[in-house]
Amino acid sequence: MATAENPFGQVLVALVTPFTADGEVDWNDVEKHIDHVVSNGADGIVVTGTTGETSTLTDDEKVKLVEVGKNVAGNRAKIIMGGPSNETAHAIELAKKSAKAGADGIMAVTPYYNKPTQAGVLTHFRMVADATDLPFIMYDIPGRAGIQIQYETILRLAKHPNIVAVKDAKGDFSEVSRVLNQTDLLYFSGDDANVLPHMAIGASGLIGVTANVAPAPYRAMVDAVNRGDLTAATQQHMALEPLVRAIMTHVPGTVAAKYVLHGLGRIGSPRVRLPLVGPEEWEAAKIEDEIALVGAIEGVDFSNFRPDRNAAAGGALPKIAGTTR
Repeated sequence: MATAENPFGQVLVALVTPFTADGEVDWNDVEKHIDHVVSNGADGIVVTGTTGETSTLTDDEKVKLVEVGKNVAGNRAKIIMGGPSNETAHAIELAKKSAKAGADGIMAVTPYYNKPTQAGVLTHFRMVADATDLPFIMYDIPGRAGIQIQYETILRLAKHPNIVAVKDAKGDFSEVSRVLNQTDLLYFSGDDANVLPHMAIGASGLIGVTANVAPAPYRAMVDAVNRGDLTAATQQHMALEPLVRAIMTHVPGTVAAKYVLHGLGRIGSPRVRLPLVGPEEWEAAKIEDEIALVGAIEGVDFSNFRPDRNAAAGGALPKIAGTTR
């Protein structure tokens, strides 16, 4: 749960955005999905992030996702607006709109494609963090952004009063330890396979994709770490391992998570928006093979998994009025 020292909680879900078969946001499924993950242990929800297909959501959809998230979660979980843009002015605008809509925090990714220098990264994060009074998470994911937030830049950003956390998908454990030693930043694992290793060296929790499917085992893992029970935490880590492989290794995590959620009957369609597409036959087969290896995990009955490759095929274009993103 959120505290004064950690305003986000520990088990955060990088939420998928459920769509209808023709690519529109399915608001009923959004509400049901948020309620499910919160009821099964999530402290926080990151909406409109990479997993939520931020690049193909309109600005209006992004703001509404914050509003719907707040309405559903209430006081049970925090709602963090993810993204928000690789254009600083646009990111500032979205941060302000999200704050007005009730967001509890902002998570901004390193500017992607632009490939700014570290001075540009520093300025971008500082200006977006200045845009609201909300606690701010910087998201370090060089595999998508094309650049990393260098260690020295993280130390400088840690001095900003609103910048309180890092979501780490870089996988440099020695750097995590250095930053934790020299700052008061909270660290969140952004790599589903490394949640337990990250927490073992001091990370605060996770912002996970696989938690869309199985939030309860992550709750159990985090709770075990908190009480110093490494054996129980490791048992949850091992139980989740084939599911993490199913979600994170064959196709983009968004695609696989929706495929599995639909197969479990939790969302009405596995549809993603172009340029993402559903898994090809061979990719779907690999996902299904991994799922077959998942044993008993809390909150998910995989005996009811009924994948539908036809429903997942292809991608969809949304009906968009105007061009503002």
